[in-house]
Amino acid sequence: MKIRFALSAVAIALSLAWAAPASAHCDTLDGPVVEAARTALDKGDVRLVLGWVRESDEPEVQEAFARAAAVRTRGAEAKALADTYFFETLVRMHRAGEGAPYTGLKPAGEIEPPILAADKALATGKLQPVGTLLSQRIEAGLHDKFEAAASRGKRNPTDVAASRAYVAAYVDYVHYVERIYDAAGAAPDQHATDAVHQH
Repeated sequence: MKIRFALSAVAIALSLAWAAPASAHCDTLDGPVVEAARTALDKGDVRLVLGWVRESDEPEVQEAFARAAAVRTRGAEAKALADTYFFETLVRMHRAGEGAPYTGLKPAGEIEPPILAADKALATGKLQPVGTLLSQRIEAGLHDKFEAAASRGKRNPTDVAASRAYVAAYVDYVHYVERIYDAAGAAPDQHATDAVHQH
């Protein structure tokens, strides 16, 4: 019970500390950036997306918005093309602000479980499912790596091959614990910090 409580606390901290742009969902068609872009286009208000980009990128986003808004009134096909153009521009600018490459828009439904859970927590105001998801993942990894090291530790110390297998498992286990510990105390994500200072 105590280990589950401790891991839940670590998991909640990790939900803030392990932000990784490479695995983010900001480039999916059902992600929050494109969702904000749809709302902005429908309401005719570019301000609804400017929070997703750096202040220095606002002019390019505003120009793309104006172009899309002008074209999307010319029929269904024109609207679809204009919307996609704006989605791509906005996501590209957002990714640049994260220091991540833009590799195109991804289809809807490709959001990974932890990110989906994190978004749902914000929508519902309930963080516990995120903590549970992360604590289960951490605890499973911890047990696997501990058991691998512990089982290899029961060896004849003169058996060099067995000793090397133990050392490899030991290093993997200790580094896993160290990474979790360090991430739980990590500073806030720099992109998020920069965005707060810019807006």
